[in-house]
Amino acid sequence: MNDLIEIQAIQNRIFTIRGHRVMIDRDLAELYGVETKQLNQAVKRNIERFPDDFMFQLNDNEQKELVTNCDHLKTLKFSSKNSYVFTEHGVTMLSGVLHSKRAIEINIQVVRAFIALRQFAIEQKEVTKRLTDLENYLMNYCKENEADKSEIYKAIDLLLDRTKPTKVGF
Repeated sequence: MNDLIEIQAIQNRIFTIRGHRVMIDRDLAELYGVETKQLNQAVKRNIERFPDDFMFQLNDNEQKELVTNCDHLKTLKFSSKNSYVFTEHGVTMLSGVLHSKRAIEINIQVVRAFIALRQFAIEQKEVTKRLTDLENYLMNYCKENEADKSEIYKAIDLLLDRTKPTKVGF
């Protein structure tokens, strides 16, 4: 399919809510080329495939915060129902209830976006650990050699600032 969505564009629609990385029903429906109502009806017809760790409905505060933080979701402010969100596993399950070639192809892209975010988080964790190890080594070096600690602290702080992960949602 020549109009597949870039993984980065999908990653920009992944939020962290209740400690889960999720995508909102409206964004998924747009990607799949269906109406949000149609997506949610397909889910409700197959609700046994969507346990709470695959999909859940936002509460009022979560919906309000999502609308506040995401310009493209401003119209949800006037929605009478709170949105449903899908975890990576819920998104995977969607391809089984939306029977179209586009749903399958988009689903593959969405899963790749989740995988890329997970890999990025792992890499950030490794970099942070290595910097912490370096900091400990340098602190011991300073104690033993009476080196100027302030310059070392500045260098470490600079490195840590450059490797801080950015927040993916709220």
